[in-house]
Amino acid sequence: MSALLFEAVVAGVLLGGVYGLVALGLNIIYGVLDIINFAHGAMMMMGMYLTFWLFRAWGIDPYLSIFIAGPVLFVFGAVVYRFLLDPMRGTALQNQFLVTLGLSLFLTNAAQAMFSPDFRVLQTSYAQEVVQIGPAFIPLTRIFTFLAALAATAVLLFIFQRTRLGRSIRAVAQQQDGAALCGIDVRHVYTLAFAIGSACVGVAGAAVTPFFYVSPTVGDVFNIASFVVVVLGGLGSMSGSLLGGLLLGVAVAIGAAILPGSFKEVLMFAIFLAVLLFKPTGLLGSKA
Repeated sequence: MSALLFEAVVAGVLLGGVYGLVALGLNIIYGVLDIINFAHGAMMMMGMYLTFWLFRAWGIDPYLSIFIAGPVLFVFGAVVYRFLLDPMRGTALQNQFLVTLGLSLFLTNAAQAMFSPDFRVLQTSYAQEVVQIGPAFIPLTRIFTFLAALAATAVLLFIFQRTRLGRSIRAVAQQQDGAALCGIDVRHVYTLAFAIGSACVGVAGAAVTPFFYVSPTVGDVFNIASFVVVVLGGLGSMSGSLLGGLLLGVAVAIGAAILPGSFKEVLMFAIFLAVLLFKPTGLLGSKA
Protein backbone atom coordinates (compact mmCIF):
# COMPACT_ATOMS: atom_id res chain seq x y z
CA MET A 1 0.00 0.00 0.00
CA SER A 2 1.42 3.38 -1.00
CA ALA A 3 2.00 6.05 1.64
CA LEU A 4 -0.67 8.26 0.04
CA LEU A 5 -3.29 5.50 0.11
CA PHE A 6 -2.40 4.51 3.67
CA GLU A 7 -2.72 8.12 4.79
CA ALA A 8 -6.10 8.35 3.06
CA VAL A 9 -7.34 5.21 4.82
CA VAL A 10 -6.22 6.47 8.24
CA ALA A 11 -7.75 9.90 7.60
CA GLY A 12 -10.95 8.20 6.42
CA VAL A 13 -11.25 6.12 9.57
CA LEU A 14 -10.77 9.23 11.72
CA LEU A 15 -13.39 11.17 9.74
CA GLY A 16 -15.67 8.13 9.74
CA GLY A 17 -15.86 8.28 13.53
CA VAL A 18 -17.49 11.71 13.24
CA TYR A 19 -19.81 10.58 10.45
CA GLY A 20 -20.82 7.66 12.63
CA LEU A 21 -21.64 9.87 15.63
CA VAL A 22 -23.71 12.28 13.52
CA ALA A 23 -25.58 9.40 11.87
CA LEU A 24 -26.07 7.74 15.25
CA GLY A 25 -28.01 10.78 16.43
CA LEU A 26 -30.13 10.71 13.28
CA ASN A 27 -30.77 6.99 13.70
CA ILE A 28 -31.78 7.34 17.35
CA ILE A 29 -34.40 9.90 16.38
CA TYR A 30 -35.69 7.78 13.51
CA GLY A 31 -35.57 4.52 15.45
CA VAL A 32 -37.65 5.85 18.34
CA LEU A 33 -39.87 8.51 16.78
CA ASP A 34 -40.03 7.40 13.12
CA ILE A 35 -39.00 10.95 12.18
CA ILE A 36 -36.22 11.81 9.76
CA ASN A 37 -34.80 15.04 11.16
CA PHE A 38 -33.93 17.27 8.20
CA ALA A 39 -32.66 19.89 10.67
CA HIS A 40 -29.93 17.54 11.90
CA GLY A 41 -27.17 19.28 9.94
CA ALA A 42 -28.41 22.76 10.86
CA MET A 43 -28.26 21.78 14.53
CA MET A 44 -24.67 20.67 14.01
CA MET A 45 -23.99 24.07 12.49
CA MET A 46 -25.30 25.61 15.72
CA GLY A 47 -22.82 23.55 17.73
CA MET A 48 -19.99 24.67 15.46
CA TYR A 49 -20.86 28.36 15.76
CA LEU A 50 -21.23 28.02 19.53
CA THR A 51 -17.78 26.44 19.73
CA PHE A 52 -16.27 29.07 17.43
CA TRP A 53 -17.58 31.99 19.46
CA LEU A 54 -16.71 30.41 22.82
CA PHE A 55 -13.13 30.22 21.56
CA ARG A 56 -13.19 33.73 20.12
CA ALA A 57 -14.81 35.40 23.13
CA TRP A 58 -13.38 33.48 26.07
CA GLY A 59 -10.59 31.34 24.65
CA ILE A 60 -12.34 28.09 25.57
CA ASP A 61 -10.65 25.19 23.82
CA PRO A 62 -12.98 23.63 21.22
CA TYR A 63 -12.58 20.18 22.73
CA LEU A 64 -13.65 21.53 26.11
CA SER A 65 -16.59 23.18 24.36
CA ILE A 66 -17.91 19.67 23.75
CA PHE A 67 -19.13 19.73 27.36
CA ILE A 68 -21.06 22.93 26.59
CA ALA A 69 -22.27 22.31 23.03
CA GLY A 70 -23.60 18.83 23.85
CA PRO A 71 -25.85 19.95 26.74
CA VAL A 72 -26.95 23.12 24.90
CA LEU A 73 -28.09 21.09 21.88
CA PHE A 74 -29.68 18.54 24.22
CA VAL A 75 -31.86 21.27 25.73
CA PHE A 76 -32.52 22.79 22.30
CA GLY A 77 -33.60 19.40 20.96
CA ALA A 78 -35.94 18.85 23.91
CA VAL A 79 -37.56 22.27 23.34
CA VAL A 80 -37.90 21.64 19.60
CA TYR A 81 -39.61 18.32 20.19
CA ARG A 82 -42.00 19.56 22.88
CA PHE A 83 -43.13 22.70 21.06
CA LEU A 84 -42.79 21.81 17.37
CA LEU A 85 -42.94 18.05 16.90
CA ASP A 86 -45.00 16.73 19.81
CA PRO A 87 -48.11 18.67 18.69
CA MET A 88 -47.72 16.98 15.29
CA ARG A 89 -47.87 13.43 16.68
CA GLY A 90 -50.81 11.58 15.20
CA THR A 91 -50.94 13.74 12.08
CA ALA A 92 -49.67 12.79 8.63
CA LEU A 93 -46.00 11.80 8.70
CA GLN A 94 -45.07 14.35 6.06
CA ASN A 95 -46.16 17.13 8.42
CA GLN A 96 -43.35 16.21 10.80
CA PHE A 97 -40.88 16.09 7.90
CA LEU A 98 -41.98 19.55 6.80
CA VAL A 99 -41.55 20.92 10.33
CA THR A 100 -37.94 19.71 10.53
CA LEU A 101 -37.25 20.96 7.00
CA GLY A 102 -38.70 24.35 7.91
CA LEU A 103 -36.60 24.40 11.08
CA SER A 104 -33.49 23.68 9.03
CA LEU A 105 -34.22 26.58 6.68
CA PHE A 106 -34.96 28.87 9.62
CA LEU A 107 -31.72 28.04 11.45
CA THR A 108 -29.63 28.40 8.29
CA ASN A 109 -31.12 31.78 7.39
CA ALA A 110 -30.93 32.99 10.99
CA ALA A 111 -27.21 32.13 11.03
CA GLN A 112 -26.70 34.01 7.76
CA ALA A 113 -28.45 37.06 9.20
CA MET A 114 -26.47 36.94 12.46
CA PHE A 115 -23.02 35.90 11.26
CA SER A 116 -23.03 36.62 7.47
CA PRO A 117 -22.47 33.87 4.87
CA ASP A 118 -18.68 34.12 5.26
CA PHE A 119 -16.61 31.03 5.97
CA ARG A 120 -14.75 31.17 9.29
CA VAL A 121 -11.84 29.08 10.49
CA LEU A 122 -10.83 28.49 14.09
CA GLN A 123 -7.07 28.50 14.69
CA THR A 124 -5.77 26.80 17.82
CA SER A 125 -2.17 26.70 19.01
CA TYR A 126 -1.93 23.03 18.02
CA ALA A 127 -3.70 23.34 14.65
CA GLN A 128 -0.51 22.58 12.70
CA GLU A 129 0.69 19.70 14.88
CA VAL A 130 0.91 16.30 13.19
CA VAL A 131 1.40 12.73 14.40
CA GLN A 132 3.19 10.09 12.37
CA ILE A 133 1.33 6.79 12.03
CA GLY A 134 3.47 4.49 9.91
CA PRO A 135 4.19 6.37 6.68
CA ALA A 136 1.25 8.74 7.24
CA PHE A 137 1.33 12.16 8.88
CA ILE A 138 -2.04 12.85 10.49
CA PRO A 139 -3.10 16.23 11.95
CA LEU A 140 -3.38 16.08 15.72
CA THR A 141 -6.81 17.72 15.57
CA ARG A 142 -8.17 14.81 13.51
CA ILE A 143 -7.00 12.35 16.17
CA PHE A 144 -8.50 14.41 19.01
CA THR A 145 -11.78 14.65 17.10
CA PHE A 146 -11.90 10.90 16.48
CA LEU A 147 -11.21 10.19 20.17
CA ALA A 148 -13.95 12.63 21.19
CA ALA A 149 -16.42 10.99 18.81
CA LEU A 150 -15.37 7.55 20.03
CA ALA A 151 -15.86 8.55 23.67
CA ALA A 152 -19.28 10.06 22.96
CA THR A 153 -20.32 6.94 21.07
CA ALA A 154 -19.16 4.72 23.94
CA VAL A 155 -21.20 6.78 26.41
CA LEU A 156 -24.27 6.46 24.19
CA LEU A 157 -23.88 2.71 23.84
CA PHE A 158 -23.49 2.38 27.61
CA ILE A 159 -26.65 4.43 28.18
CA PHE A 160 -28.67 2.38 25.70
CA GLN A 161 -27.40 -1.01 26.83
CA ARG A 162 -26.82 -0.63 30.58
CA THR A 163 -29.20 1.98 32.01
CA ARG A 164 -32.89 2.11 32.81
CA LEU A 165 -33.27 5.10 30.49
CA GLY A 166 -31.74 3.15 27.63
CA ARG A 167 -34.01 0.18 28.24
CA SER A 168 -37.02 2.49 28.28
CA ILE A 169 -36.00 4.08 24.98
CA ARG A 170 -35.47 0.67 23.38
CA ALA A 171 -38.81 -0.55 24.70
CA VAL A 172 -40.65 2.43 23.20
CA ALA A 173 -38.80 1.97 19.91
CA GLN A 174 -39.84 -1.69 19.73
CA GLN A 175 -43.44 -1.43 20.93
CA GLN A 176 -44.90 1.90 21.99
CA ASP A 177 -48.21 0.57 23.32
CA GLY A 178 -46.55 -2.24 25.26
CA ALA A 179 -44.08 0.20 26.82
CA ALA A 180 -46.94 2.48 27.88
CA LEU A 181 -48.72 -0.46 29.52
CA CYS A 182 -45.54 -1.13 31.51
CA GLY A 183 -45.72 2.38 32.97
CA ILE A 184 -43.16 4.08 30.71
CA ASP A 185 -43.91 7.74 29.95
CA VAL A 186 -43.79 7.51 26.15
CA ARG A 187 -43.97 11.27 25.59
CA HIS A 188 -41.04 11.82 27.95
CA VAL A 189 -39.02 9.12 26.19
CA TYR A 190 -39.73 10.72 22.81
CA THR A 191 -38.47 14.04 24.12
CA LEU A 192 -35.31 12.48 25.54
CA ALA A 193 -34.62 10.53 22.34
CA PHE A 194 -34.84 13.66 20.20
CA ALA A 195 -32.72 15.56 22.72
CA ILE A 196 -30.04 12.84 22.75
CA GLY A 197 -29.97 12.77 18.96
CA SER A 198 -29.54 16.54 18.95
CA ALA A 199 -26.77 16.35 21.55
CA CYS A 200 -24.86 14.00 19.22
CA VAL A 201 -24.54 16.74 16.61
CA GLY A 202 -23.65 19.26 19.31
CA VAL A 203 -20.71 17.10 20.33
CA ALA A 204 -19.76 16.36 16.72
CA GLY A 205 -19.99 20.03 15.78
CA ALA A 206 -17.66 21.08 18.57
CA ALA A 207 -15.25 18.26 17.76
CA VAL A 208 -14.84 19.11 14.05
CA THR A 209 -14.54 22.89 14.47
CA PRO A 210 -10.73 22.85 14.97
CA PHE A 211 -10.17 21.66 11.39
CA PHE A 212 -13.42 22.35 9.50
CA TYR A 213 -14.75 25.67 8.23
CA VAL A 214 -17.77 27.23 9.92
CA SER A 215 -20.56 28.76 7.84
CA PRO A 216 -24.37 28.89 7.88
CA THR A 217 -24.56 26.17 5.23
CA VAL A 218 -21.91 23.85 6.67
CA GLY A 219 -24.64 21.64 8.10
CA ASP A 220 -25.68 20.62 4.60
CA VAL A 221 -22.36 18.80 4.15
CA PHE A 222 -22.91 16.68 7.24
CA ASN A 223 -26.63 16.27 6.54
CA ILE A 224 -25.80 14.59 3.24
CA ALA A 225 -23.13 12.43 4.86
CA SER A 226 -25.38 11.37 7.73
CA PHE A 227 -28.21 10.33 5.40
CA VAL A 228 -25.78 8.31 3.30
CA VAL A 229 -24.36 6.64 6.43
CA VAL A 230 -27.82 5.82 7.79
CA VAL A 231 -28.90 4.26 4.49
CA LEU A 232 -25.56 2.45 4.17
CA GLY A 233 -25.64 1.04 7.70
CA GLY A 234 -29.39 0.48 7.90
CA LEU A 235 -32.24 2.59 9.24
CA GLY A 236 -32.69 2.07 12.97
CA SER A 237 -29.39 0.21 13.43
CA MET A 238 -26.95 1.85 15.85
CA SER A 239 -24.12 -0.52 14.97
CA GLY A 240 -24.93 0.09 11.31
CA SER A 241 -24.40 3.82 11.82
CA LEU A 242 -20.92 3.22 13.21
CA LEU A 243 -19.96 0.77 10.47
CA GLY A 244 -21.47 2.98 7.77
CA GLY A 245 -19.64 6.02 9.10
CA LEU A 246 -16.27 4.29 8.96
CA LEU A 247 -16.91 2.89 5.47
CA LEU A 248 -18.07 6.23 4.09
CA GLY A 249 -15.16 8.06 5.70
CA VAL A 250 -12.64 5.69 4.13
CA ALA A 251 -14.39 5.77 0.74
CA VAL A 252 -14.52 9.57 0.68
CA ALA A 253 -10.89 9.91 1.82
CA ILE A 254 -9.63 7.47 -0.82
CA GLY A 255 -11.81 9.14 -3.44
CA ALA A 256 -10.44 12.56 -2.50
CA ALA A 257 -6.89 11.22 -2.85
CA ILE A 258 -7.34 9.81 -6.34
CA LEU A 259 -10.20 11.92 -7.78
CA PRO A 260 -10.63 15.68 -8.32
CA GLY A 261 -11.96 17.46 -5.24
CA SER A 262 -15.30 18.28 -6.86
CA PHE A 263 -16.11 14.56 -7.05
CA LYS A 264 -16.32 14.17 -3.26
CA GLU A 265 -20.08 14.87 -3.05
CA VAL A 266 -20.65 12.92 -6.28
CA LEU A 267 -19.02 9.88 -4.66
CA MET A 268 -21.32 10.20 -1.63
CA PHE A 269 -24.41 10.21 -3.82
CA ALA A 270 -23.06 7.33 -5.90
CA ILE A 271 -22.70 5.23 -2.73
CA PHE A 272 -26.17 6.35 -1.62
CA LEU A 273 -27.78 5.26 -4.90
CA ALA A 274 -25.83 2.00 -5.06
CA VAL A 275 -27.04 0.98 -1.60
CA LEU A 276 -30.65 1.88 -2.44
CA LEU A 277 -30.47 -0.19 -5.60
CA PHE A 278 -28.65 -3.29 -4.38
CA LYS A 279 -29.11 -3.35 -0.57
CA PRO A 280 -32.05 -1.07 0.33
CA THR A 281 -32.15 -2.31 3.94
CA GLY A 282 -28.51 -1.31 4.47
CA LEU A 283 -25.65 -3.47 5.69
CA LEU A 284 -27.10 -4.15 9.13
CA GLY A 285 -30.69 -3.02 8.73
CA SER A 286 -33.60 -5.41 9.05
CA LYS A 287 -36.36 -5.95 6.52
CA ALA A 288 -39.59 -4.14 7.24
